Amino acid sequence: MERRRILGIEGLRGIKLTSPMKSIGMKLFLIFFVSIVSFVLSCGMLSYSISKNVIQKKVSQSSLETISQAGMKLDFMYKTFEDIMLQLNLDNDLQNLLAKAQQFPPGSYQAMEIAGQLTEKLNVIAFSGKSISSLLLFQPDGRLIALTGSGSNSAVENVEQTDWFQAIKNNNDQTQWLDSKAEGYSGSYPNTFAIGRVMKNGEGSSKGVLVMEVSTELLNNELNSLSLGEGSQLSITNSANTNIATLKPGELGKASNLPLTGAQIDAGRGLFTSANDHIVVYYHSALSDWNMVGDIPIGLLVREAADKIFQFTLVAVLCAVIAAGLIGIWVVRVIVRPIQKLRDLMKQGAQGKLTVRAHYTSADEVGQLGASFDQMMQHFADLVRQSGDTAHNVLETANELANSARLTKTAADEIASAMEEISAGATGLAQESEKGNALTEHVSTQMKQVTEANFMMGTAAAGVQEAGVKGAHEMDALMANTNRTEEMITTLIKKVGAFKESTTSIQSILDMLNQIMKKTNILSLNAGIEAVRAGQAGKGFMVVADEIRRLAEQSRHSIGVVGQIMNDIQNEVHETFNLLESAAPIFKTQLQAVRDTNVIFGQVTSQMAAFIEQLGAVSDSVSSLESKQVILSDTMMNVSSVAEESLATSEEVTAQGLEQSRVSDKLVQLSDKLEQLSQGLHDTLSKFDI
Repeated sequence: MERRRILGIEGLRGIKLTSPMKSIGMKLFLIFFVSIVSFVLSCGMLSYSISKNVIQKKVSQSSLETISQAGMKLDFMYKTFEDIMLQLNLDNDLQNLLAKAQQFPPGSYQAMEIAGQLTEKLNVIAFSGKSISSLLLFQPDGRLIALTGSGSNSAVENVEQTDWFQAIKNNNDQTQWLDSKAEGYSGSYPNTFAIGRVMKNGEGSSKGVLVMEVSTELLNNELNSLSLGEGSQLSITNSANTNIATLKPGELGKASNLPLTGAQIDAGRGLFTSANDHIVVYYHSALSDWNMVGDIPIGLLVREAADKIFQFTLVAVLCAVIAAGLIGIWVVRVIVRPIQKLRDLMKQGAQGKLTVRAHYTSADEVGQLGASFDQMMQHFADLVRQSGDTAHNVLETANELANSARLTKTAADEIASAMEEISAGATGLAQESEKGNALTEHVSTQMKQVTEANFMMGTAAAGVQEAGVKGAHEMDALMANTNRTEEMITTLIKKVGAFKESTTSIQSILDMLNQIMKKTNILSLNAGIEAVRAGQAGKGFMVVADEIRRLAEQSRHSIGVVGQIMNDIQNEVHETFNLLESAAPIFKTQLQAVRDTNVIFGQVTSQMAAFIEQLGAVSDSVSSLESKQVILSDTMMNVSSVAEESLATSEEVTAQGLEQSRVSDKLVQLSDKLEQLSQGLHDTLSKFDI
């Protein structure tokens, strides 16, 4: 008991306090804590993201519908203004007054009277609608005719060169919407936009230019009536993204901070998210070519929902922290403490105290772990006890094994000595058989060379015979061709001789024609003389005589040329005839040589056939000799193999004998070492408390 107590104290001394972060309890606590808090925080952030997207989508669609309805309302207003402009253009009284105004010079009494009538008529229209600031009527050249309201003529002078006046004229029969101007168009009303149209009569000729000036307050009122949410902005821009109406002071006529692309304008309406994280909704008016644009900050849209979700997330995280702490404490009590107790018991067991037990009674995994620990320690104690008994038996067996190993070593030394003598005799036999095998291989090599040479001679003879037969056939063909060539040469000589005689006949004909030409020339001279004698009556005959003489001279010259050509042909034919007569004997000699060569090829073919037959007999003899040589080589190889196997076997037996001797020495050493180890194992096992 005292020894066990000492072992227990020593085991507890070996237990070292570790860092809390290395404790499985702290790790489990952190896992539960971080997992629960992270899950709750992730759910809160996910809820915020989903809510933000839903709110953003709903508000975007709602804002798009709102701004679309407002845009259509403005379209109705734009249509009203265009109808007023069209009504004025179709007014017959107004058209008649415009026609009269062009008939009188500016400044005349009639022109001023007509201008007054036009002003009164325009005032009726201007006063009928509070939104119309003024109406301006110009001549096609830009000269002002009539002006309603309190405007002055000096403010609208020289308008013919302005961009807006040229735009109205270039738009022809259509209404032209003019951008807002801070100074206005009439000089009397600031911050106005205008609508212009060319006034034409029924014949289509231009009678004037009508401009309706409208205050931007009308558009601002429409913008004020809309609300897209906190922090939102509204404006009306043209296709060049210039502000037509805006609630920001000083921004009228400047570039909009909410520009639209051409593709977006072509779409008519839509929404997108800007670079500064704002939702932009827009509506494009096909009547005025203006855009109503709204800007809504996303952050302000979702701020209220985000605050509520954030507060809920904080509460949930706080609850999760409390729950995670309670779960962590419970895990430490249920799992960690029993494991720490098992750790302490295992360290005591490692110090040699195999009697420690956990004695856990719970049915969970921790209880099963304690029961397994108790079984393991019991098995260790049984194993140590059995190992002690086995070590004692091994010690006794080691002594007996050492004695047997010494006897085995003595017998192995004697066997090794006898096998060395047997190996020496087998070595001599193997050397002699190797010499005989080498001679047999040399003879076999020579026989193979003879066989190969005989085969090559047979192949060459067959080739020569084949070449002789082919040469004989070729000589037959050559002899036939030579005979045909000789016949063709003979025929050609005859043809050339006949052609030579024909050229001689042609020369005779040319001589006769030459004589005729001379006579014709003489006759033409006589005819000329007679024509001269005849005087005036013979002039026609004189012309005929001169023509005959000229033709005779040309014929003489042509006959001379033909004669020269015929002389050249006769010379060439004569040379050809001589060459053919010289070649005929040569072809006869060649034909005789071909016949002699054909006879020689026939003799070569016959002699090579006899030579091939003799080579066949030699090949049969060599083949028979080679087969006998193969049998002899196999026999010598078998003898050599048997000798080598005998030598190898004797060497192997000798080596095994030597190895057995070394093994016996090693066995003696191992027996001594086993005896020492058995004694050491017995001493070590005696230290365990079982």
